[in-house]
Amino acid sequence: MGYGHTWKKRLLTGSATLLLALGLAACGQNGTAEAPRPTKAETQPAEQKPAETADTTKAADEAAKTVYPLTLKDATGKEMTFEAAPAKIVSLAPSETESLFALGLDQEIVGVSDNDDYPEAAKSKPKMGGFELNTEAIVAARPDIVFVADVTDDATVESLRGLGLKVFKFNPDTLEDVMNDIAVYGEITDRQAEAKSVTDKMRGDIEKVRTAAASIEEGERKTVYLEFSPGWTVGKGEFMDELIDTSGAVNAAADTTGWSEVDAEAIIDANPDVILYSKLSVDPQTIRDRSGWNGIEAVKAGRLFAIDDNLVSRPGPRLTEGLIEVFDAIYPDKLQ
Repeated sequence: MGYGHTWKKRLLTGSATLLLALGLAACGQNGTAEAPRPTKAETQPAEQKPAETADTTKAADEAAKTVYPLTLKDATGKEMTFEAAPAKIVSLAPSETESLFALGLDQEIVGVSDNDDYPEAAKSKPKMGGFELNTEAIVAARPDIVFVADVTDDATVESLRGLGLKVFKFNPDTLEDVMNDIAVYGEITDRQAEAKSVTDKMRGDIEKVRTAAASIEEGERKTVYLEFSPGWTVGKGEFMDELIDTSGAVNAAADTTGWSEVDAEAIIDANPDVILYSKLSVDPQTIRDRSGWNGIEAVKAGRLFAIDDNLVSRPGPRLTEGLIEVFDAIYPDKLQ
């Protein structure tokens, strides 16, 4: 297994499916030859809502309910059917656990990975192992569904399925994928309204950053170098690169794909204006001390900023908070 894949494991990535779109049909009225009469809504007292509003709300609530049996395909291509909302859930990645808690599924979660630390309630859930899973604990929990991310490779997924477990894998590559996956969680667990509330907030965060980025003059746009692991950076095809791009900046490692070892000379040539680094694993002094890096604009100007690892590495509901943190580091005071 390559180092890049190992880092993907540490970053706890997950898969993408299509977002369910909900809509209501509008109701029409037949015209008559009689003189127009006030509608029911027009004669209703201002402080009261017309009956149609209650009917519409009821219809919307019913539309947001999952109809079972529900058949979906996961990131491994496995098709599976849910006869009802799962009552017992095991989550084997921090990103998945955060998504499930965001949908209010605290009571349904009967097991999490050793790495799950958010929200606080996740810390007290039964532990199912870390990169090395505790299969005995997982089986003993008797889950209706086991949710996994890319931290769990396909061979391990198949091994778990061989034990009679229903395992559904996610593997998002983009911000849109992450939001789509949260919508799928809502569909599987019959928490579609809660999922929409979460993704609406995320889309609002993205729009806020995109609007601010659009106001930045071309000559003010920054080049950014990101070091999330000592000596390793990220290029195209990973959502961390997308965070930089959405912020209206240029990734100094944009010519690379995925996770790769730092090409020191290439970064010197790119001359980034800003350097972002992992708060947990990177010592910024090691960046300053690299041969030739003292001439890089970001180093000369002291624009090296630590970023919260969990906000930018976990493809879950807090990822857009990570986007805001990245934007603020690159363009301080530009976000309204």
